[in-house]
Amino acid sequence: MKQYLPRGKRIRATDTDLVFHTATAALLPVFLLIVLLFHGRSIMQTDWQDVTLTQLKESIRIPYLLISMGVAGFICLAAALVFRHYCRDYVKQLYHRQKLAKMVLENKWYEAEQVQSDGFFKDLSSSRSKEKISYFPKIYYQLKNGLIHIRVEITLGKYQDQLLHLEKKLESGLYCELTDKELKDSYVEYTLLYDSIANRISIEDVQAKDGKLRLMKNIWWEYDKLPHMLIAGGTGGGKTYFILTLIEALLRTNAVLYVLDPKNGAKRFYLKRVDTAQSTKFVLEN
Repeated sequence: MKQYLPRGKRIRATDTDLVFHTATAALLPVFLLIVLLFHGRSIMQTDWQDVTLTQLKESIRIPYLLISMGVAGFICLAAALVFRHYCRDYVKQLYHRQKLAKMVLENKWYEAEQVQSDGFFKDLSSSRSKEKISYFPKIYYQLKNGLIHIRVEITLGKYQDQLLHLEKKLESGLYCELTDKELKDSYVEYTLLYDSIANRISIEDVQAKDGKLRLMKNIWWEYDKLPHMLIAGGTGGGKTYFILTLIEALLRTNAVLYVLDPKNGAKRFYLKRVDTAQSTKFVLEN
């Protein structure tokens, strides 16, 4: 049975300038409104039925018009900067959708046909032609709970191999980490961790509860369902501190820990609470 789930925003060929178009659509009415407020009195006092073009040109005060446009531009710029600061996630989504549209166009993963463009006089034939996109792959973008879901429709076409292996492009292009890739009925879904630096938590916030352990703001290790974990990384990458963090979080649940060390053999560790004047610490004892 086909699943009907919210697929997110569809990526279209016109999204290559999505940030500019969105900013223009939002700020242009504000810009015009501020300019009209500066000239509202003169506009209302003007008799538009009897005014001539010459009189209109003479009534326009160029310095005052430039000042009003400058103030309007400054307010729009300030509003854009404030919006970008407080609505960072929304702006980031626009950039992501814009990059996905450019990815498809620059790699030519679409079909197009040449159509004759109309000249200035429609009765006369024009030799000019323009490209019209007849097929653009269905790609959907959604940001939810700190995870980016990118769903790509698979149609068994000639671009199927490229669309089935977007992991490296998405990770490097969107600067996110791939957490899951799932092939479903007629589409493939890529799940990426959004803004991994902002989603980091401190060691004190790593807590085990109800059979799962919190690793990041939106990442949980459900050890009751999947008790196995592989920790790998380069020298100095933080593997030891990560393991110690897991040990401390699990021992807070009164768990019994067995450490298998090829050098020293098996050991059993318990968590001992040490209260000091400054803080409370947990110490491992065998």
